[in-house]
Amino acid sequence: MTESSATPELRTIDTEAGTIGNVAGPVVKGINMRGCRMYDVVQVSDERLIGEIIELDGDKATIQVYEETDGVTPGGPIYLTNLPLSVELGPGLIGKIYDGIQRPLPNIKEVTGDFIGRGVHVSPIEHDAKWKFTPLAMVGDKISGGDFLGEVPETTVVMHKIMTPPDVEGEVTWIAPAGEYTLEESIAKVKLVDGTERELTMAQKWPVRRGRPFKKKFDPEKPLITGQRILDTFFPIAKGGTAAIPGGFGTGKTITQHQLAKWCDAEIIVYVGCGERGNEMTEVLQEFPELLDPRTGQPLMNRTILIANTSNMPVAAREASVYTGITLAEYYRDMGYNVALMADSTSRWAEAMREISGRLEEMPGEEGYPAYLASRLADFYERAGFVDTIHSDDEQRDGSISVIGAVSPPGGDFSEPVTQNTLRIVKVFWALDADLADRRHFPSINWLRSYSLYLDQMVPWWSQEVSGEWPKLRERAMVLLQKEAELQEIVQLVGPDALPPKEQVDLEGARVIRENFLQQNAFHKVDTYCPPKKQVMMLNIMLDYYDMIQGAASKGVSVERIKSLKCREPIGRMATASNEKFQSLFTKLHKEMREEVRDLTGGGA
Repeated sequence: MTESSATPELRTIDTEAGTIGNVAGPVVKGINMRGCRMYDVVQVSDERLIGEIIELDGDKATIQVYEETDGVTPGGPIYLTNLPLSVELGPGLIGKIYDGIQRPLPNIKEVTGDFIGRGVHVSPIEHDAKWKFTPLAMVGDKISGGDFLGEVPETTVVMHKIMTPPDVEGEVTWIAPAGEYTLEESIAKVKLVDGTERELTMAQKWPVRRGRPFKKKFDPEKPLITGQRILDTFFPIAKGGTAAIPGGFGTGKTITQHQLAKWCDAEIIVYVGCGERGNEMTEVLQEFPELLDPRTGQPLMNRTILIANTSNMPVAAREASVYTGITLAEYYRDMGYNVALMADSTSRWAEAMREISGRLEEMPGEEGYPAYLASRLADFYERAGFVDTIHSDDEQRDGSISVIGAVSPPGGDFSEPVTQNTLRIVKVFWALDADLADRRHFPSINWLRSYSLYLDQMVPWWSQEVSGEWPKLRERAMVLLQKEAELQEIVQLVGPDALPPKEQVDLEGARVIRENFLQQNAFHKVDTYCPPKKQVMMLNIMLDYYDMIQGAASKGVSVERIKSLKCREPIGRMATASNEKFQSLFTKLHKEMREEVRDLTGGGA
């Protein structure tokens, strides 16, 4: 279902559609509701609180209300809108901060003050603002859903394509000339296949629980470069891929997602704060408007949409917030953009489902979660992908949505239902480790428990764009780190000095990679982002260092002398070398390192 025009507020019917029967938290039972449809939006009580029909039984309807229901009493009116829960789509979305049902929080503050009032209906996008429209279609063009009618410079870095709604097909009979128009003014007229004429505006609506259509979904082949070494080099995610970041309290889920939002090479960022603490979302809301996009030099908010539904907001809207975010992401994907969606966290979303399921008196599943938990998670993550978007041209128009969901298992227990069901769906698993976080090793991603199923698909891109050595270097580094993990059990019993020199050198080589490559300082102005070529050069030098000291140890050089090499310190500082000048610095370091080890072994290494 889609519309060619959008209205500033939810359309209501002046006559009452039903009556409130009883109230249980966010769940309201309506009576005399015959003729209503599943998932239609209604307005409850004289305050017109927004709700959604989630169950029908004869003339009785169960309504999930997205606002606080304190003071709502039986006998109050229920009004019908005849629309499913939908989002407004059009110019003006970028840079906005919404709640879980696409109400703009700054605009609500202007109406109600610092605290969100109930029953406030504010347009998600400004209908009276004028946008500079440039037509791309011409009179006589045959068009169908997804075709570009024109374009609008939404921000300095995002060109917003005005698309034909997916249900429209016909011939353009009129197109507006270049100029400034509001979202309610017609910019095109189309003669449909049934002979009727339809006016189109720059705005449309789309129900959040239904994915927007596309022509074909492809296997992802390009990595989503994040600038985080352990992610890009060891456990890469593809553009159009899915990833999960599970971890207990304090392990760094939120800061990892912040880093991804700041530095990944997607053109559009959608950040969904789903049930997180208010202070964490406050950091996002304060920090993002001040951040500069490293690629454009413009504010990062010029390509970002924030959805904030904190833990003290109504629990029902939390359940809707992820659908709101993924629908906005699909809209920009259809324009041909690569979109990255961060959901922090899906555990809070699942908890909202559990609470509402309990109010509905449904049969509980494992740990009280509803039996449909797995299917809801799958529905959400499956809306990611690298696709050929809908349009009438023969040429392929690529767009992608990469979904990265944080999971907050209670007590860091990865065997709980949300984590396990998420792992069955996603293809990248970044396991956060509380022990690493306690040792101040960040990102605290456990390299032995994490994995990526996109590795084989990423090899052609890395070989062509960065280095053909990437697969071999990554594999050698993982073998060395696994060897270190095996030796740690012996070290804890007898100490490192009791090991043979060869195995002591194995520990030294692994320590260099662990401390100087896998660790990364998110707050350092250089180390916060590491380009792919720099990552490969760093790993190559570290593994060459390991090979050379292994050769030195085999020639009888003591481990103490090996650990006192002067080149060890500059190797440890490679991460903070300038991202513009690292190649010359690393080449010089590599040469000096080889000469120093050669001198140590008398020229034979």
